[in-house]
Amino acid sequence: MVTVGIDPHKHVHIAVAVAADGTRIGKPVTLKNNALLIPTLLTWIRAVTDGTPVTWAIEDGRGHARRLADGLLLAGHQVAWVPARLMAAHRKLHAATGAKSDTVDATAVAHAAIATPGLDRHRIDEHVRELRVLVDYRTDLIKRRTMVINQLKAQLHIWLDHTPGDLARPKHVTALITLLDTARLSAHVGQVLTDMATEIADFNRRVHDLDTTIKELVSPLAPTLLQITGISHASAAVLIAEIGDITRFPSSAKLARYTGCAPIPVYSSDQERHRLHRGGNRRLNSVLYTAAIVQKRFHPGAQELLARHEPTKGKRGARRILQRHLIDVIHRAMTTDQASWDHQITRHRPAA
Repeated sequence: MVTVGIDPHKHVHIAVAVAADGTRIGKPVTLKNNALLIPTLLTWIRAVTDGTPVTWAIEDGRGHARRLADGLLLAGHQVAWVPARLMAAHRKLHAATGAKSDTVDATAVAHAAIATPGLDRHRIDEHVRELRVLVDYRTDLIKRRTMVINQLKAQLHIWLDHTPGDLARPKHVTALITLLDTARLSAHVGQVLTDMATEIADFNRRVHDLDTTIKELVSPLAPTLLQITGISHASAAVLIAEIGDITRFPSSAKLARYTGCAPIPVYSSDQERHRLHRGGNRRLNSVLYTAAIVQKRFHPGAQELLARHEPTKGKRGARRILQRHLIDVIHRAMTTDQASWDHQITRHRPAA
């Protein structure tokens, strides 16, 4: 059995093959994180191992390595997640004193996987995988729509005295197209502006259709999550797509750290204080920020919590406390919802 340790990064992944006795096999490889990653990685390991069974061990950074793990699993390989602390412990154990590099980290990941066979194995939930594609595509559509809206507004103020409001709303786009038809514009200018407005209308329709599809998929998956004030179907889809298996976060505190909502202690001179955590998954952090803003307006419990903390923490500090509290609520809700998924899978699983 050969274990391949991988140190994942945003643009490249570093892989090292290690035998069962802990010795390195072949040379480490650095691979670009692009569409050719999986076939290149499999070609490399076949040349190194000559058909020996392989287990892939990846340092647990699922934001950068999730697609890599999905690809390896779909190719028929086993993928184990190695916690960063476990990797660091084996790096100290096996590497030279003070040694730190991507190759050293990848080797430590493989050693950790060999020494700890009961590590969490990667699996793909089809519901989660489907939502990831839809959520990513919706985000991309909104970015492109925003770009065209900004370009159109930059041109409109030159030719028109009035521009309808939020062009993400279909009625405003329709009003703009009507206005362009009656405005005194040259043929070329009128055509370009009308084409841009028509393109925005098409984006609006596609986003609306995606929202309808996402709502149909999320409603049976997250009934408890959707009961939380401020969590829309789109927000629930982002939570499910980014978090996946909620059981990989044994506590809400770990989820709070992952989302960037856990304050970082910076104690000094017997003064206990915390600072804002600017890391974590920013897409999830954005969902929590939006939920906190909505709860500030409509949820009595959240309003009471904010009123209690604003005198000492200020408005921003109080809102961050609310976001941290929301993590506890979301963790419980997602745990409840996923338990129903597992129950349905067990109930529909054919008898042996």
